[in-house]
Amino acid sequence: MLKPSLQLKLGQTLTMTPQLQQAIRLLQLPVLDLNAQIQDALEENIMLEMEDLPDAPRTSAETTAEVETIRAEDTWQAQSAERIQDGGWNGEGRPITEFADESGQTLREHLLWQLEMEHFSPRQLVIGEAIVDSINDDGYLTADLDEIAASLDRESEITAAEIRETLEKVQRLDPVGVGARSISECIILQLQQLDASTPGLPLAIELAESHLDLIASRDYGELRRALRTSDENLHDALALVKSCNPKPGLAVSPAATEYVIPDVFVRKVDNRWQVEISPTGVPRLSVNQQYARLLRGNGDHAVLRSQLQEARWLIRSLEIRNETLMKVATCIVTRQTEFLEHGDESMKPMVLRDVADEIGMHESTISRVTTNKYMHTPRGVFEFKYFFSSHLSTTDGEDRSSTSVRAKIRKLIGAENPAKPLSDSKIAKMLAEEGISVARRTVAKYRESMNIVSSSDRRKRPA
Repeated sequence: MLKPSLQLKLGQTLTMTPQLQQAIRLLQLPVLDLNAQIQDALEENIMLEMEDLPDAPRTSAETTAEVETIRAEDTWQAQSAERIQDGGWNGEGRPITEFADESGQTLREHLLWQLEMEHFSPRQLVIGEAIVDSINDDGYLTADLDEIAASLDRESEITAAEIRETLEKVQRLDPVGVGARSISECIILQLQQLDASTPGLPLAIELAESHLDLIASRDYGELRRALRTSDENLHDALALVKSCNPKPGLAVSPAATEYVIPDVFVRKVDNRWQVEISPTGVPRLSVNQQYARLLRGNGDHAVLRSQLQEARWLIRSLEIRNETLMKVATCIVTRQTEFLEHGDESMKPMVLRDVADEIGMHESTISRVTTNKYMHTPRGVFEFKYFFSSHLSTTDGEDRSSTSVRAKIRKLIGAENPAKPLSDSKIAKMLAEEGISVARRTVAKYRESMNIVSSSDRRKRPA
C-alpha cells in the first residue's frame, strides 16, 4: 500500500495574469467593439472617467476639398441632403430614385477598373491612376494638376497637357461628374452629358457656372433679372441643375455600409512620414481622483478598492494597446514608404515575422494588431494586413511583393490590344522579361483575385 508523501519540484511555467489576458483581449478588438467595452466599463466602474478629446487630425487634401466644396454652395447642399440620397429631382419636383451600386466596389476600385477597360494609352493609364488616387469619396479631385505632376515619375517627362487630357477622359467615366474640382464643374460635367436639344440646357450651364449662390439662397427674382429670362425658361434650367448630384461619388458604395474608424493617421510632414494614434478612435480614460482620495488611509470600501484596481488595469491595457499599435504602424510605414509615395507597384514584400523581429514581439501579437485595425493615409484607408504580402523572386536578387506583381498584371491587361488580349502565359513571359519569375498558374490566380476575366472572355467584350 502506497503511503502519502510530499515532494518538492522546481520548474518554469507561463501563467497568464488577469492583466495580461485583458491587454491581449483589448489588443485584438476593433475600435467600435473596444469603444463598446469601454462604455460598459464607464457605466459599471465608478472609479473610471473619460477625458475630453481633441479634434481628429486632418490631412491637407481633406481641408482643401472641404474649403473647395463649402463656400457659396454650402447652403444649397445642406438643403438638398435628402435629395442626395435619392439622386435628385425631376422637372416636376418629384424625386428621381438613384440606386446605389451593389457591386461592393469602392469608388477608387470602380474608377481603376474603368481605366483598365477603356482605351487609355499606357502613359494615360499611369496618369489616370494618379488622378484617381486624388479623388475623394464624394467624387471630387482634391489635388491640383501640379501636385499630380509632382507625384509622377520625372523620368517619364509627362507634360501638363497630357495630365489635362487624361483628366478630361477620367471626367467622362462613371459616375458622371467624377473628377470635378468644384461643385460648379461637377454639375456642368453632368449637364454636358445631356442631349444638346434639351430645353433649358444652355441656361442651366450658365446657372452652374456663375449663379449657384443665388440658387442656394433661392433668390429667383435676382436670377431672372441677372439672366433676363422668363419664368418658364428659368424653371426648366433650375430643374436640370437640381437633377444633378452634387456628390456623384456616393452613388458608388459597398452593398452593405461598413463603418471604419482609423486607428492611426499617417501624414507627410516636412518631407517625412509621421504616424499618430487617432485621438477620436478610442476615448482616453483616467481614475476619478476624488474617489481615489477618499480611499487613501481607509481600510474599508473593499468594492471601491477592487474597482480602483480594475480601472488602473484597464487604463494600462489601453496604453499598452496604443504603444503596440504605434510600434507596428511605424514599422509598416517605414518599410512601405515607396508604396505611400508611388502606389501598389512599389509595395515591398513583408510578412509578420519581418515586423515581429524588428520590434521584438511574437508573430501572434503582430497578427492580433493587424486584424481589423485601419490606417488612414493620403492614398486611402487600409487595413494593416493590406501591407503584408508574400515574396516573389527576381533575377536581380531583389524580392517583389505579390501586391506589386498584381498591379503590374493589372497595368499590362489595361494596356493590351482589345483585339488580341494577353494570355496568362504571355503575361508571365512579359513579367519574366522584367526579371520577375511567375508561373502561368500564378498569373491566373492573381488575375482572378482581381476579378479580371480570361483573355478569351476579354476578346468577346464589346468595343
